[in-house]
Amino acid sequence: MNSTKHICIIAEAGVNHNGSMDIAKQLVCRAKESGADYIKFQTFVPENLVSRFAQKAEYQKETTGEKETQLQMLRKLALTYDDFHMLKEYCMEMGIGFVSTPFDLDSIDFLESLDMDFWKVPSGEITNLPYLEKIGKTGRDVVLSTGMCQIKEIRDALEVLEKNGAGNVTILHCNTEYPTPYTDVNLKAMAHIQRETGLPVGYSDHTAGIEIPIAAAALGAAVIEKHFTLDKTMEGPDHRASLEPDELRQMVLAIRHVEAGLGDGIKRRTTSESKNLSIVRKSVVAKRNIARGEVLTKENITVKRPGNGINPMKWNEIIGTFASRDFIEDELIEL
Repeated sequence: MNSTKHICIIAEAGVNHNGSMDIAKQLVCRAKESGADYIKFQTFVPENLVSRFAQKAEYQKETTGEKETQLQMLRKLALTYDDFHMLKEYCMEMGIGFVSTPFDLDSIDFLESLDMDFWKVPSGEITNLPYLEKIGKTGRDVVLSTGMCQIKEIRDALEVLEKNGAGNVTILHCNTEYPTPYTDVNLKAMAHIQRETGLPVGYSDHTAGIEIPIAAAALGAAVIEKHFTLDKTMEGPDHRASLEPDELRQMVLAIRHVEAGLGDGIKRRTTSESKNLSIVRKSVVAKRNIARGEVLTKENITVKRPGNGINPMKWNEIIGTFASRDFIEDELIEL
């Protein structure tokens, strides 16, 4: 992903469509309405992603029960490759970027045919050498999530991607707990990652609210990703840790405000405040009526608004000089 001043906001639909194309299209519409740059899905062949022995994560057990295996759960959440063809076209019609994360090698091949702007590599694949090699060989830009990572694992993944010809890489700080406890967010790790890699950094958020992504924007995130859903009470593993559309819209708006407010880092007077200069600053004025030729002292001059007269920083230069003419109380002093 090319580095720009614009913060790229990815609305993570993931599997919150619950296997329904109708819901998936509604998510596209809501992501567009929120002002997100991209909507992101997840593409996988369940049997290629997990073994039949794989158990659910604790948060998945809490949200979907313990009776079924992870494979059984994923079968209910998978969309077909044809579905993703249609979703890509629908996103183009709606005017929002489409991206989907592949979770197996076959899905990389398929998604490559959809000509996405970049790859989103999930945290769980950062130690998957064959996967990273295949992603790198496409030559496309990569957004790399780093949940559960030590810094060495990030370096190792970057080495594989770079050796295999990947394009520009943006690294997302991430915590892979749903929802993430605020005490485990560690947003300052973004700066650590940037120092260690020299690459643009961003943040993939799994907290319950919108405050942390907004803070990440203020700390310089180039990309922000956030799960969203139509309804947090829907059945499925990720809905409870997702934003609803109104919350997503609020988050995007707040990030855009922060983005606009960051500026270029150079302290200067802005156009908008210049008109207030003479209103709120002060000038040297007569404290009482002063006769021409009278010595100007701290007893007969003072400092008051407006600020369109002699700058008070010249106070010591004025003290001891002679009044050039008669001045009435509160009149601006002239030399």
